Amino acid sequence: MTRRLLVAPIVLAAACSSGPAQPIPLAELPDIDTATALQHIQRLASDEFEGRAPGSKGEELTVGYLIDQFKALDLEPGNPDGTYVQQVPLVGITPSAFTPLVVRKGGQAHPFAHDAEVVAFSQRVTDQIAVAGSEIVFVGYGVQAPEFQWDDLKGTDVKGKTIIVLVNDPPVATAAGGLEVATFGGPAMTYYGRWTYKYEKAAELGAAAVFIVHDTPTAGYGWNVVQGFGGERFDLITTDKNMGRASIQGWLSAEATARLFELAGLDFAELKARAATRDFAPVSLGLGASMSFTQSMRTVDSQNVLAMLPGSDPALRDELVVFSAHWDHFGIGPSVNGDAIYNGAVDNASGTAALLAVAEAMQKLPEAPKRSTLFLAVTAEEQGLLGSEYYARVPLHPLEKTLANINLDANLPLWGRTRDVIVIGLGASDLDDYLRDAAAEQGRVLVPDAEPEKGFYYRSDHFNFAKAGVPALDADDGVNYVDKPANFGREKKDEYTASDYHAPSDEVRDDWDLGGYAEQLKLLMAVAIRVANADRYPEWKPGNEFRSIRERTLNR
Repeated sequence: MTRRLLVAPIVLAAACSSGPAQPIPLAELPDIDTATALQHIQRLASDEFEGRAPGSKGEELTVGYLIDQFKALDLEPGNPDGTYVQQVPLVGITPSAFTPLVVRKGGQAHPFAHDAEVVAFSQRVTDQIAVAGSEIVFVGYGVQAPEFQWDDLKGTDVKGKTIIVLVNDPPVATAAGGLEVATFGGPAMTYYGRWTYKYEKAAELGAAAVFIVHDTPTAGYGWNVVQGFGGERFDLITTDKNMGRASIQGWLSAEATARLFELAGLDFAELKARAATRDFAPVSLGLGASMSFTQSMRTVDSQNVLAMLPGSDPALRDELVVFSAHWDHFGIGPSVNGDAIYNGAVDNASGTAALLAVAEAMQKLPEAPKRSTLFLAVTAEEQGLLGSEYYARVPLHPLEKTLANINLDANLPLWGRTRDVIVIGLGASDLDDYLRDAAAEQGRVLVPDAEPEKGFYYRSDHFNFAKAGVPALDADDGVNYVDKPANFGREKKDEYTASDYHAPSDEVRDDWDLGGYAEQLKLLMAVAIRVANADRYPEWKPGNEFRSIRERTLNR
């Protein structure tokens, strides 16, 4: 439901996209130093940094490197305690000694191979994990969304049971087979489609185990990426040691799922189609599931790294715009073609280097923006956006005084200039208007995400700012490359997703052209400066899911 924004007349007045009367033309802003940016990427993605896993030698090197660079740029510490770090308490959990997932029908046992057919893990902070003889229930998409009059559970009690859920949102077909309009996000994923929602809902329902059915087109990544979830995983340390979570969380391959339903004498394709209708009700498969594994645990004081460019207006200096990027990747993992270091050059050494490159350029401005700019490099994004979640829970600067978040996560052109700027969640907030105006000065246009069903808006650190009500911008690299064939950009994206995403092969390439990287960063810098100098705070657009949160934050 859309509500009018009720804000005090002077403090945080209702926002619009208009900045100062005469913003600095984008062409007059300092250029991005691509040579230095490339050096940062090469260093962060080098084998020396061992893939930058939290709690590793790679973290120690990365945090030290970022602090040194921020100091060299003469930026102030971003933590009010006078340091450049925020401690993020994590627990690292490593599963081992897996028994196969065994499904029993009558007196017969049918094993499903760990890693090849099922990937399982737990967030519970305990050394023994087991589910024995748990009834298996298919719950469709596992969604309960009253605002869409949608309830997959229909009152079914799944406490202590193993639930099977489909990835993504329901495609929303009527019982007659026609498509409904404007339910959930249409083709765009809502948070109900994210795997994190599925696990959270399973915990709320008291399920013993929950397995998501993997599907490459809708998940947005292959089974090889899911297999990467089976090693050490981190979580924030909570008072209940996550014992409210399902004992086992995990994924089933599409092939294993079809076989599972066959054992139950059911047609998975038919039930999947039924799950897309409002009248779907959970189906017990008449099978029992058992699985166990052990876990080793370690506590890690990981670190967010942050630096501040103070605002030039003493009256506005305590308000700020946040640039964020995650510094972490997967460290050392399973060897692929003889390489076990997951260097993460694109994801996200490129974004971390961009954070430094923007900071360097903004230091060259004749005068800093009126409001302050925070440069925030967060930990454990690859573990579930944990560093940014912790910052949002324990902000070092008030979120009600944070105008905007601009996130840099593997989203910058690396093969030249583009005519377009893809905006994940285009139309979400006034930040898109700022971006559109600045992009026009580069002769570029904004286009929506071509793959909204993959839910990219919920898959990076800006999401934790959005959940806290702060307008957040996720501008991706375009696909319409200057002086390249029409399909060049899409082929590069698809190639990266298929071959390099979360793989050891994500390394610095000789064919990179950082001209587009520099252009994109200058564009985002212009947005940040104009927001920081504006007379009003940017708003979420009417009807946006985060608007009411911002209203409450600004009016408390």
